[in-house]
Amino acid sequence: MNKCLLIILLSLFAGITAFAQNADKPLVQFTGITYNADSTKFIVPYVTVTNLSNKNTVYIANYKGYFSFVTHEQDTLRFTAVGFAAQDVVIPANSNKSYTVQILMKPQVITLPAFHMFPWATTDEFKRDFLTMKLADDDLENARKNLSKGLTNVSYTSLPRDANEIQSAIGQDMHNRILNSHSLIPNPLLNPIAWGSLIKSIADGDKSRNN
Repeated sequence: MNKCLLIILLSLFAGITAFAQNADKPLVQFTGITYNADSTKFIVPYVTVTNLSNKNTVYIANYKGYFSFVTHEQDTLRFTAVGFAAQDVVIPANSNKSYTVQILMKPQVITLPAFHMFPWATTDEFKRDFLTMKLADDDLENARKNLSKGLTNVSYTSLPRDANEIQSAIGQDMHNRILNSHSLIPNPLLNPIAWGSLIKSIADGDKSRNN
């Protein structure tokens, strides 16, 4: 019981002493803006300002990086923000009741350790997949398979045309229209030579089937 009472009295004495020390210091209106140290064109918003000399009292700058609050001379203030190194500022003595400053926050790059992810939950699964794994062919054999005529024909008939191919076809069609814009396009149904060629091909087809 006596030890608890002694601890409480010591805590009260320390608090009263700190309060008396701060009360002896003149008050200062501390004002400023937080900027990025790499370029003062960019501000750092919502920076946390902690008064280390006054019970870690916390202030926060606004979205424009502006802050203004009352503190004491020779107080130590720490500016912190995510992605920036902490910056400490000490209020100088004889500040004439106001102190204005530009805080330059230095960007801090944190390199995280590499993380490797494996698709196997246990070593037994890895051994099983490794033993049943099919070895791939060499590069030359893979190139032959990819450039085979059958695979090329299947890709040509099944895959849709890409944008480059469609653009080339549209450009060719527009070129033909411009060339034939001042000429008449003949109708093959009115061409007797075309009709003769059609009849001849039909007759030749009947002879080839008879043979």
